[in-house]
Amino acid sequence: MRISSFHFPPTPWHTSLLFLCAAAVLLPRKAFWGIACALALRGDLCYPAREVIFTKILMINGSPHPRGCTYTALHEMERVLRAAGAEVQILTVGAEQMGGCVACGGCRATGRCVRGGLVNDAIDAMETADALVLASPVHYAGISGAMSAFCDRLFYASDGWANKPCACVVSARRAGTTAALDQLVKYPMISNMPVVSSQYWPMVHGACPEDAAQDAEGLQTMRQLARNLLWLVRCIDAGDAAGVARPETEVRTFTNFIR
Repeated sequence: MRISSFHFPPTPWHTSLLFLCAAAVLLPRKAFWGIACALALRGDLCYPAREVIFTKILMINGSPHPRGCTYTALHEMERVLRAAGAEVQILTVGAEQMGGCVACGGCRATGRCVRGGLVNDAIDAMETADALVLASPVHYAGISGAMSAFCDRLFYASDGWANKPCACVVSARRAGTTAALDQLVKYPMISNMPVVSSQYWPMVHGACPEDAAQDAEGLQTMRQLARNLLWLVRCIDAGDAAGVARPETEVRTFTNFIR
């Protein structure tokens, strides 16, 4: 969450302005400037600083089609988020030829994947992002192969996103959506990231973007998902401002079925 100082006029400012306009018409020039100087010295013509909170959302599009059905769902969320003043970045990863995590352990030293690519771009973006959206088309009742490889490397290389909300979205022509959604949601659920819900399972249907744009219920679900995501981000920020401590994260204990 980034905070900047903007200036907004309080109600007395409008009153002073109207008074000043009337004085400019009715009074001699010297009298007018005397009143203007007096109001300026009192501070009635100044804008007091007020803190405005900016929210940054990173969206990962796992489709090989940058403007396909998955993007249609994300764009519906983006419109709601931008209208509320949030900054949105969509990173399309589905067309990148990438392999999965090979468990080399190189990321433990740097927090970045040694194989580079868009994975590290996402890790860099998440340093300043307040929330994450993962989205994928449905391929064989699961998320796309590129998205699976990307998320494996992304979440294995970085473990510093606790308490950052995450929403998951899938798109399909017909079926396999709930299975793919179940696969996608496992990434934030193992990363101490609050999972954001909507009024239905977050999915859209269509064989092409034009079809998805006609999925009225699916798009409504996306809009509500965006509102819930933004609300949760702001609730967390309000808790921080009020001094509510975030949950402590214990050092992870690794066990197996042998010992």
